[in-house]
Amino acid sequence: MSELLDLEGALAALLRGEVVAVPTDTVYGLAASLDHEDAIATLFALKRRPSTVPTPILVHSLEQIATLGVRIDQRGSSLAGAFWPGALTIVVAAPTPLASSVRSGTGAVGFRIPNDELLLELLERSGPLAVTSANEHGDDPCTTAKDVLAHFTGRPGFAGVLDGGERRGAVSTVVDISKSAWQVVREGAIPLEVLLGYLV
Repeated sequence: MSELLDLEGALAALLRGEVVAVPTDTVYGLAASLDHEDAIATLFALKRRPSTVPTPILVHSLEQIATLGVRIDQRGSSLAGAFWPGALTIVVAAPTPLASSVRSGTGAVGFRIPNDELLLELLERSGPLAVTSANEHGDDPCTTAKDVLAHFTGRPGFAGVLDGGERRGAVSTVVDISKSAWQVVREGAIPLEVLLGYLV
């Protein structure tokens, strides 16, 4: 039965391999542990997300990224130092098994450190999580725990939602630096002109 969860309940559900909705600094997201391949598959099914659209990974720190075998180059370090924690997703080259686990066919994975104390506390204890906005693919994302429960309660593999109040932040900007030529994949909370000085 899907329900409102506290931090301990959300952590336990993630470690069991269930999908939990979590508050971020933008909107609510559906989260799954990278240690549970089945949970990531469930996340895609709940969202009805095409398998060709990889999900990003949220982390507590740069150290957590390093534990995944991912190297952040000078451009990435510059961006991370300026905008993390915050609404910037940085796409970098990643080991094939990690990229495949989040359905990336390009060998590149997006990472972000969110600017949210509750979620950071969860990430510190859970480890990196695959997280995508809490909505069916193409729909508007959920901005409250009530919205999340209305959409996902009773669906197989969905444990519940960690209630962090209303969340109406702008979507993250996504910049791909996995190749020598960088690309802004999506302009969101951080405008392109603000990024330019960090991408030379």
